[in-house]
Amino acid sequence: MLFAYNLLRMPFKSGFVAIIGRPNAGKSTLVNRLVGQKISIVTNKPQTTRNRVQGIVNREEAQIVLIDTPGIHKPENVLSRMMMDELQHTLEGLDILCLIVDASAKFGKGDEFALQWIKRFKGTTYLILNKIDMVAKHLLLPLIARYNEEFQFTETFPISAAKGRGLDDLVASIIARLPEGPKYFPDDQVTDQPERFLAAEVIREKAIFSTRQEVPHALAVLVDKYEERPKLLRISATIYVEREGQKGILIGAGGATLKQIGTDARKELESLLGSKIFMELFVKVQANWRQNSQMVKMLDWHRQLEEMQERQSPDDEEEFEAGADETEDEEAEADEK
Repeated sequence: MLFAYNLLRMPFKSGFVAIIGRPNAGKSTLVNRLVGQKISIVTNKPQTTRNRVQGIVNREEAQIVLIDTPGIHKPENVLSRMMMDELQHTLEGLDILCLIVDASAKFGKGDEFALQWIKRFKGTTYLILNKIDMVAKHLLLPLIARYNEEFQFTETFPISAAKGRGLDDLVASIIARLPEGPKYFPDDQVTDQPERFLAAEVIREKAIFSTRQEVPHALAVLVDKYEERPKLLRISATIYVEREGQKGILIGAGGATLKQIGTDARKELESLLGSKIFMELFVKVQANWRQNSQMVKMLDWHRQLEEMQERQSPDDEEEFEAGADETEDEEAEADEK
């Protein structure tokens, strides 16, 4: 019986699937949902994702390597050019390319621009209509027809990434079209990104939620120290902004805003990493860092892995330090001792 069972087993499949689309289309939400846990930060601010991040979806018969990407936009500075370079690199070596769109938004010039990226790819392409829970059903068919006038997609999937609707059909189709191949990652690995990069991203997410207007785009986070000890993980990170006014908003009255950012980030990271954390945050002003090539390179964790030993902090002005949660962090240090 065992011999017969083995003969009937389907061959294992694996491959790389990229999710691309305009800012706020729901790329990171979809990747997180399919992976089954948070690997990419999610906010309501456009252009939140800056690096390509791989998330691993494991099934008994397949392994899907999903690639979350920066939102498609016309670059305006060194940072946004780096983000679009990340997207260009994503198109190499793919098995399936998915264009995710906000079905609740009107088709416009930005969507036409996004379609130009799909047209560069020679392979299997999916159109994913996200946020269908926010759209009347009779409006979906005309929208699908509008996109297929511009490009003939291999398949189309209406979904709600936030609510998990339509995802089983999407995953089943992806697996069906993947080639036979090996497992690229162990079963217990959910992302290719280093934990220190995830820590920086979670801190940035909490800072974005705590600020307003132009501050989110001017935020960058670099982890200066990431020390794993038997009972405690120590994280020291710097949040960079471009102007003194942004720095004041980020710190808040008496350091209250910065302290809350640290507390929120620490709690989420403790849940994600399964470790007690002591966190300290700094805020520094680095004027026009988005136009600073060296600074932007430091935000690319792929480069960080190669240059971590040589990396030096950029010139900065006055800094402000705050513990994430002084009482709890003191207790964490005491526990370690």
